[in-house]
Amino acid sequence: MVLIIIDGLDASGKNTQAIRLADFLKKQGKTVFLRFHPSSDSFFGIKTKQFLYSTGKKAHFAAAFFYSIDVVRSILLYSWREYDYIVFVRYLMGTAYLPSPMHKFAYRFFAALVPTSRFMFFLDVTPEEASRRIRLARRNLEMFENPNRLEQTRQKALSLALTDNWTIINANESMETVENEIRKVLLENSGN
Repeated sequence: MVLIIIDGLDASGKNTQAIRLADFLKKQGKTVFLRFHPSSDSFFGIKTKQFLYSTGKKAHFAAAFFYSIDVVRSILLYSWREYDYIVFVRYLMGTAYLPSPMHKFAYRFFAALVPTSRFMFFLDVTPEEASRRIRLARRNLEMFENPNRLEQTRQKALSLALTDNWTIINANESMETVENEIRKVLLENSGN
C-alpha cells in the first residue's frame, strides 16, 4: 500500500488533482481509496465544516479540533485496508491554520503520530490566485478564505513543507501541468 497525501491552501486544486490521480491509477489497474477532509460522512467532518463558516477564536479552535479528529478517524478506519494506493486530501497541513507558533507544535505532534509518506504533495497557490478561484466557485466564504488569512496560512504551510518531506508544486499552473508533476514524482519514486 502506498499512501499519497495531497494538501494545500483552499482552492489550490487538491480535490481535482486527487480525483485525476485516482482515475489515472485505476486505469493502470491499481486499486485506490480516496479520502477527503473534512469528510462529509462523519460527525467530526460535518462539525469542522460548520465551524469553518463561523467566526471568532472559539470557532477557529473548534474547526481545528474537529478537523484533527476527522483525520485521525480516517487513518484508523481506512489506512489498514488493502488497496494499492490510499490518497488522503488535506492531512497534516490543517495545522497551518492554527495561530503561530502553535501550528509548528501541532504539526510536529501529528507528524509523529500519523503515517507519513514519501509522496506528500503541497500544492502551492498564491493567495491572489486562490482568492480569484474562490470568488468564482463559491457564494459563502470560510473564515480563512480572505486574501490576508490565505497569505498567513500559506507562509506557515510553506515553512512546514520546507522542513519535512513534502514535494512543493506550483499550483498556479494549469491543472494538466500540476497533474503531470504529481505523476512524474510518483513514477520516478515508486518503481512502477
